[in-house]
Amino acid sequence: MNRLVGSGCEIIVPLGERKPLQEIERSIITRYRYPIWTQFVKAVKEYRLISEGDKVAVAVSGGKDSLLMAKLFQELKRHGKVEFELEFIAMDPGYHSSVKDLLISNCEYLNIPITIFESQIFAVADNIASDYPCYLCAKMRRGALYAKARELGCNKLALGHHFNDVIETTLLNVLCSGNFRTMLPKLKSTNFKGLELIRPMYLIREDSIEKFIRESGISPMNCACMVAAQKTGNKRYEIKKLIKELSQDFQEVEKSIFRAAQNVHLDCILGWKKDGKMHSFLDHYDEE
Repeated sequence: MNRLVGSGCEIIVPLGERKPLQEIERSIITRYRYPIWTQFVKAVKEYRLISEGDKVAVAVSGGKDSLLMAKLFQELKRHGKVEFELEFIAMDPGYHSSVKDLLISNCEYLNIPITIFESQIFAVADNIASDYPCYLCAKMRRGALYAKARELGCNKLALGHHFNDVIETTLLNVLCSGNFRTMLPKLKSTNFKGLELIRPMYLIREDSIEKFIRESGISPMNCACMVAAQKTGNKRYEIKKLIKELSQDFQEVEKSIFRAAQNVHLDCILGWKKDGKMHSFLDHYDEE
């Protein structure tokens, strides 16, 4: 095993353990057909994420989710009936050189033709919000990805958020922010007109992704953040742990959290926000 240290996190790289590329690609539509490929195609169709003539910028961070998403898009283009174009973009927000080398190595092995562009987002986020830079960093990274997607003539930007990201975000908002909001499968950019963000891995569970990556022999990057790696108190990890504990006592609790966001009964809630305006159940209470 080869260990890369110095980026703020430790990355373990298996030497000589990666499966042949053809075998990795074949497993997506054979061994992992139901848990990964079928769920990917279902999300694309159900949420109408890809249309004829689209040019999609696929954001490749180098983590397990984005590496798999890139391969799924290649398979979709190869086997799908809809004609669309792909651009694979990878932003370097200030990675340690060894981390960047790992990103490039994995993409070269997986035949993912990435366009790398640099930024100094890690340093900027640490300077502006040193106590907890993660929110600002994520916002700045998305803005940089949008800008690069526009530069390349893309009308859509694909991010690798999966099923567990969705339910964790939902529960995080309920428990920590006092609101009910979820992570949508697609949304239009407010700052980049004509660009749309899509999440085609919306229905794929994280454990399936982890299993696929592990069995492929690929070592993905973790957060790789040189700023926040030593900071503690990440509520998302606490929510992940909580959902795991709840799953032991409540049957299919993950599915229930997910479905709650598509089964909202407006007649049975105290209030809601629409187009920036707050509404109360009292506004319509005496109408009948």
